Amino acid sequence: MKKVILAIIAVLTLAATVAGYFMITNKMQEEYDEAHKIPETKWLYAKGGKIVSNIGREIQLKGISTHGLQWYGHLYNAKTIKHLRDEMGINLFRIAMYTDAGSNGYAANKTLKEKVYELADAAIKLDMYVIIDWHILNDNNPQTNKADALEFFAEVSKKYADEPHVIYEICNEPNGDTTWEKDIKPYAEEVIAKIRKNSPESLIIVGTPNWSKEFTDVANAPLDDNNVAYALHFYAGSHNKTLRDKADSFKRRGYTIFVSECGATDAAGNGQLYEEAFERWVTWMNKRKISWVYWSYSNKDEGSAMLKNGVEPDFTVKGMTLDDYLSDSGKLVKRMLAL
Repeated sequence: MKKVILAIIAVLTLAATVAGYFMITNKMQEEYDEAHKIPETKWLYAKGGKIVSNIGREIQLKGISTHGLQWYGHLYNAKTIKHLRDEMGINLFRIAMYTDAGSNGYAANKTLKEKVYELADAAIKLDMYVIIDWHILNDNNPQTNKADALEFFAEVSKKYADEPHVIYEICNEPNGDTTWEKDIKPYAEEVIAKIRKNSPESLIIVGTPNWSKEFTDVANAPLDDNNVAYALHFYAGSHNKTLRDKADSFKRRGYTIFVSECGATDAAGNGQLYEEAFERWVTWMNKRKISWVYWSYSNKDEGSAMLKNGVEPDFTVKGMTLDDYLSDSGKLVKRMLAL
């Protein structure tokens, strides 16, 4: 009987020793893992058709765009961005700086960059991402104002060289007879080289042909850069499943899509809201974790404007909320951002 008791004690002692060993080993492993864990940074990377963090976590940004700074710059400041973040739930703010001289854009009005810097600094301070958008439109071809673009992006990328919150959109909507091979790609290669000289890790968005809606030529001759996303722009009243299918095909080939502008009206930004069609688009983007930006925060007399026509929110009034000033477009995107 004594031998049996001693044997039982020996087994229990061994079990306790083994358990203690594994507890110590597991604790040591946990401590080691914690000490050697790679911290997640704010930098974003286009990889395998996704936007990911440095540790591979997939990221979706949702945001709102300004209209032209030369017309509506008075509507945008740090308080505006904070209200949009807190009330609309956005984590991204897009600064649309028109470039053509005919619209009093950057080519004719270099002071616009000071407003860009003001807003970018405000968004960064609020821990938000910000797109600095070289908003070509009426100038059609990014080659038109390339010299200005090279100068601007050399300066802005130097200013924000170490700032992961800043995303560069280097050509908004190439259009007309502009082609990928002849115009957009050579332009993008030059501008990206300027940015990379200062900021090798920044995410860059490149516009695609036909108002950022065509991907065939891009897929056949993509840019030789590891951190580029390609722009897709849509308006729910003019674009439907056909465009989504093209985008899906492009994404399946491993290219990253970024919807840096979209709206619930027709392509002109005016007229009625196509609410059900826009919700289909939002559902599509959210399912694929495609980042998207709504056009636009302005009080312009058009259907896409998020504020009531001519109304300017007064953020100095205590208790003021955006809800008091939102148009039907603004109310719609607030609902869609919550999906």
